[in-house]
Amino acid sequence: MIEFFDSLGLEQPYIRLAVFTLISILIGIIIRYAFFKTLFILNKKDDRKFVKLLKNRFNGSIFLFIPMLIMHNLIPGFELTKNLTEWLLLITESLIIASFTIVAVRLVYFFQDVLNQKINVDRADNIKERQVLTQVVFMRKIIVFLIVMIGLSLFLLQFDGVRKYGATFLTSAGVAGIIIGLAAQKTIGNLLAGLQIAFTQPIKIGDAVFVEKEWGWIEEINLTYVVVKIWDQRRLVLPITYFTEQTFQNWTRNSADIIGSVFLFTDYTVPIDDLRREFESVLDKTELWNKSVQVLQVTDCTEKTMQIRMLMSAKDSPTAWDLRCLVREKMLVFIQEKYPNALPKTRLVMHQSPDEPKV
Repeated sequence: MIEFFDSLGLEQPYIRLAVFTLISILIGIIIRYAFFKTLFILNKKDDRKFVKLLKNRFNGSIFLFIPMLIMHNLIPGFELTKNLTEWLLLITESLIIASFTIVAVRLVYFFQDVLNQKINVDRADNIKERQVLTQVVFMRKIIVFLIVMIGLSLFLLQFDGVRKYGATFLTSAGVAGIIIGLAAQKTIGNLLAGLQIAFTQPIKIGDAVFVEKEWGWIEEINLTYVVVKIWDQRRLVLPITYFTEQTFQNWTRNSADIIGSVFLFTDYTVPIDDLRREFESVLDKTELWNKSVQVLQVTDCTEKTMQIRMLMSAKDSPTAWDLRCLVREKMLVFIQEKYPNALPKTRLVMHQSPDEPKV
């Protein structure tokens, strides 16, 4: 390399370093271009989604890694001062560690992208897909966290001060571990609860749940907390241990199908058979009903009204909500138009005593 610069007439070491840096960057760009171009050529046209995912995730990582690796190996050959050489080697080593960390993290995200393409969560019965998606997302977060921690540790170990105090730290690791464990026991408990949820799966991403008197969908499962998307677009953030320690309702644990109920309170004079025929007619005319459950029953009677319960099934909880509202509205309109006297009312019967004079 030195002879090459001498042939160009570049004798100043700093000029050589600047030119060498530009050449290294150019080599990295050429290698990156050749790498992705080769992948595009080797892959079939209908299978280039894989290459595009790879290119999106590794767009800049290889470009940074290759120049730093070349410079780190050839910098000692330049006629630079010892102090500057050591600093340049330290900088290149740091950038190589950072690049390796970035490549490893992006590789994890790339594998998740490949799995996501094979997981179809858009179909109606997507329980198994959401189970796999939940495990993949949670494991990705744990692996990325470990990779970043290892990369940060390797970066810090390059400095003499950190290595010197590292031995002292290791001698007191037992005491420090106890102190940290006591101080961060809730955080550690959340991490363990997250692992438990990822594999036992009381909840999955996309599950419809009823928690804290609110119903919504599991939107995110993070390392220490869960985000529930409420039906009105609010977000309910709960510690992940909530779902291992508290009672909650999961409406889609084994199946997305759900049964909805509508209650009506009417007078005793309403004809039940007519109500049942109208209820069946309403369900037959809507696509919200999945044709699985259809029941109308008188479930209670009081001294004033009788309670009528209508059960109907839908493919998921949002559809069931819309179906319940539709049935409630249609049945109320039917009673108002056909049997207005059957609406709830309070009766007052007055009897005249025989001894009282007639008015």
